[in-house]
Amino acid sequence: MQRVTMKVKGMSCAACAARIEKVLSRVPGVSQAQVNLALEQASVDFNPGEVQVSDLVGRIEKLGYSVPSEKAELKIEGMSCAACAARVEKGLSKLPGVEKVNVNLATEIATVEYQPAQLGIEDLVGAVTRVGYGARPLSSTRPDTGEEDEPGELRQRKRLLVFSAVLSFPFIIVMFGHLFGMAVPGWLTSFTTQLLLATPIQFIAGFPFYRGAYTALRNGSANMDVLVVLGTSAAYLYSVGAAYFTRHPHLYFEVSALLITLILLGKYLESLAKGRTSEAIRKLIGLQPKTARVIRGGEELEVPVTEVAVGDTVIVRPGERIPVDGKVVEGYSAVDESMLTGESVPVDKQTGDSVSGATVNKFGVLKVKATRVGRDTVLAQIIRVVEEAQGSKAPIQRLADVVAGYFVPVVVAIAAATFAVWYWGIDAGNFSRALLNATAVLVIACPCAMGLATPTSIMVGTGRGAENGILIRGGEHLERTHRINTVVLDKTGTITTGELQVADMITAERYANQKNQLLNWAAQVEKQSEHPVAQAIVRGALERVPGLTVAEPAEFTAVPGKGVRAVLEGKKILIGTRRFLQEEGVDLKPLLPMVDEMEAEGKTTVLMAVDQVVAAAIAVADSVKEHSAEAIRELRNLGIDVWMITGDNRRTAAAIAEQVGIDNVLAEVLPEDKAREVQRLRDEGRIVAMVGDGINDAPALAMADVGIAMGTGTDVAMEAADITLMRGDLRAIVTAIRLSKATMRNIKQNLFWAFVYNTVGIPLAAAGLLSPVLAGGAMALSSVSVVSNALRLKRVRLT
Repeated sequence: MQRVTMKVKGMSCAACAARIEKVLSRVPGVSQAQVNLALEQASVDFNPGEVQVSDLVGRIEKLGYSVPSEKAELKIEGMSCAACAARVEKGLSKLPGVEKVNVNLATEIATVEYQPAQLGIEDLVGAVTRVGYGARPLSSTRPDTGEEDEPGELRQRKRLLVFSAVLSFPFIIVMFGHLFGMAVPGWLTSFTTQLLLATPIQFIAGFPFYRGAYTALRNGSANMDVLVVLGTSAAYLYSVGAAYFTRHPHLYFEVSALLITLILLGKYLESLAKGRTSEAIRKLIGLQPKTARVIRGGEELEVPVTEVAVGDTVIVRPGERIPVDGKVVEGYSAVDESMLTGESVPVDKQTGDSVSGATVNKFGVLKVKATRVGRDTVLAQIIRVVEEAQGSKAPIQRLADVVAGYFVPVVVAIAAATFAVWYWGIDAGNFSRALLNATAVLVIACPCAMGLATPTSIMVGTGRGAENGILIRGGEHLERTHRINTVVLDKTGTITTGELQVADMITAERYANQKNQLLNWAAQVEKQSEHPVAQAIVRGALERVPGLTVAEPAEFTAVPGKGVRAVLEGKKILIGTRRFLQEEGVDLKPLLPMVDEMEAEGKTTVLMAVDQVVAAAIAVADSVKEHSAEAIRELRNLGIDVWMITGDNRRTAAAIAEQVGIDNVLAEVLPEDKAREVQRLRDEGRIVAMVGDGINDAPALAMADVGIAMGTGTDVAMEAADITLMRGDLRAIVTAIRLSKATMRNIKQNLFWAFVYNTVGIPLAAAGLLSPVLAGGAMALSSVSVVSNALRLKRVRLT
């Protein structure tokens, strides 16, 4: 029987506590449950053989309460293949209180979600240590810059490789001499020379393999190190034994020596390539300025960026990166936000505008009031999202994980069978031939290629997405995106700018030459109103009438839902709907035909009367974004069905849809009904992506197979969607889909190579068609080839 103590959030009274206690007590395997309202804790005694912590958490959350868990990242040392990652994952999963574990072989990082009341970081580290690997909390190893985070390990691998290669070179001379009939000095072929050369390679350069094999076997598992140790030790020990017990021994020291050298070379190249897959993270981390100029006590001080607090005023000079998120309080400049949005054109910034940390101030001095610092900045959020995505597993990886769990024992069995068949059957009594073929089977098998096939591609793909302003929250979302066949676009803020603008203005005949005067009066009246249409008229007037000054009217009355009355310069001004002006006794017939035409185009029209005579009609519209039509055309070219969903009336929706080339329109849909419409499309068998602002459309985003939030770089709803587009350009959806297709194609290539390599290579080795040295070289190159293929995603064209 075990006890777990969990924090429970959301309880408001004793009835809540009693309800949770009652439900937990009824769970099979639970002997006792106690809920403390004051401490917000639930203590449960349970039988781990019948129920898991995750089941208890699920029951609590089903009642509408939350059980906050903590997430820890550990840097794992000593993993050599997928079997190692599986072993670490299994060891951590056994800990009581651990809810979820993901071990990524490519990044060598374990991500653990656990109950902090039951476990601590030291328990997680201890669990990893017990299964034979090293572990450190990632926070203590995370660099501040984009530099390599473990140069010591890479240098150690390089030293071992050089050491082994130098001692192996004489064996290469001997091999080429025998191959091409060249004379070889006798001392190079002597037992003593070869023993002296091979022994340091076997037990010094090869020590990491022995250590890894011992650790794996001690914990009841097997990994690639076991295969390497079995193969090379067999060749080395056979050569030593043959020299002592036979008159004319055939030595195979070159087999063991060159195998270790080639495998070390493969591991070194693999490490270099894996380092490149994490380039995106290092680039993002490297963008963060180290210092900031802060005004404190009237003085300008240069302080570490970690010491900047919310509310501080920061000075940013031309060419410098803005150190924190904030608002401009003084100055004017253009800011390069390409690191956020992927858009190369700088954005003008002036007093009142928001800016993001790590963006570049192009010219002019800015004074910025800090609003978000440290882990709360947009850059920090982006780094977290990319890190989580790169550490996640795609569903396609499950097959490789299952195979890796059984791979090594099966290969050892095949090697033993190979030895038996050759020694007692094909070439009876020829021990050396049987041993060489069995060794070739052991060393050609490579579980690493299978373990790296998916995570390396996910790492490069999500990193490439981040470079293009596309934040993908996990491998499963990246995988699902390539299957999308229907995209549902919210209208406002997605297809359109989401900001009303004056689109047209017509005047009655008597005011034909006074359009600017009428617009001036309209702006002065509407300045008193907070309605979006009124604000659009004010902005339009300020843009269209040079030198306009907006004064207050002598009288002003707002009629909710209809319009406004005002007295300005002695004239009675009415502005509002056609119904409002008709109720006020204004004859609208002179302008009605033109008003009908504008409304048929999807524009919202307000009418204006001066002294009871209709004077003008002003049309405002939510303008379509510059590249919306192009993006929708590209989506259709990809074979994707595009829908528009909006709460607007059918006439307006149809007009916008016609402008951008959308045939399927869902109009007059309330926000709470959008999710239902998305579900209806899914019920038709479609794979649906919902694209919205990530906040108002949250239910629909959650209901879709893939939720895509449109962000602006400073207001990013990362928690609401599976994918966040950092700029409001619909073409990024096309880029995301193409990236997903390219990544999945790359993963399938990797998996195909990994499986075919093993299914073809092992039989060839067993048949005696490959020497152990060639087999070892092939094994070393298999992992490198998989990682190198993943790196090709960096060069894939996405536009």
